[in-house]
Amino acid sequence: MRILIVGGRGQLGRCLAQVLADSDLIMPDHAVLDATNLDHVRAAITSYAPGLVINASAFNDVDGAESHQTLAFLVNAVGPRNLALATASRDIPLLHVSTDYVFDGKAQSPYHEFCTTNPLSAYGRSKLAGEEVIRDLNSRHYIVRTAWLFWEQGRNFLLSMYRLAHQPEILVAADVVGSPTYVPHLASAISRLITTEAYGTYHFAGNGGASRYELVFELYRRLGIRTTVTPVPQSAFQAAARRPNYSVLSTLQQPQIELPPWQEGVAAFARRVQRSKDEVIH
Repeated sequence: MRILIVGGRGQLGRCLAQVLADSDLIMPDHAVLDATNLDHVRAAITSYAPGLVINASAFNDVDGAESHQTLAFLVNAVGPRNLALATASRDIPLLHVSTDYVFDGKAQSPYHEFCTTNPLSAYGRSKLAGEEVIRDLNSRHYIVRTAWLFWEQGRNFLLSMYRLAHQPEILVAADVVGSPTYVPHLASAISRLITTEAYGTYHFAGNGGASRYELVFELYRRLGIRTTVTPVPQSAFQAAARRPNYSVLSTLQQPQIELPPWQEGVAAFARRVQRSKDEVIH
């Protein structure tokens, strides 16, 4: 099947390229396909004639979205709207990646796909708007909510914590709990989902929940890093955007595709960064 991946240069796009290597993949850069430009999108759909479109692009600067709300909504809502219009007109399925930040964090148990949304931030509102417009315009959609992505490449929280491990002490929030997700595990789950025609909303995230503190502590433990990890409240850090204090994701949707426990993702991440370090030394 020919698959068009929008945002293919990001960490998820690159992992999808690996797990979908046997497919006919098209991954144009932003200059060729700007999803916020409807003419670009329609021309790309006509030219490439994909059997599926995956939207892995997003404005992911959570704090920056507070002061750049127009841009956040342009990328996270108008872009998905354009993709939904263009794919629906040719009866092409669209898979869109969303976020746990569509929830307000007031739950006492994991959020499943049918829980009520109530985003706290401009970023969360823009992502929810993208979900809603896709549901309205293209019935053949997969919306995949995920959380706390980490990988050995790109920019992400866990990689930043690994790079800061030379410091004698790291302060990490212990009262923010979510579902850490290893990007290759997410890409693998998406590759399974698109073989079905079970359209709808799915939660794909690392199984189980952890605080930011527990996540970093687990990484340092596996790598034998002796840096002190000190738990502190989220209020110790200044941030422009409000974040849900609790956003663990679970799934009820069929087919019920569950990702491995988040600890397995950390273990794989630790092996990869250690291997890269060893290769540099030798």
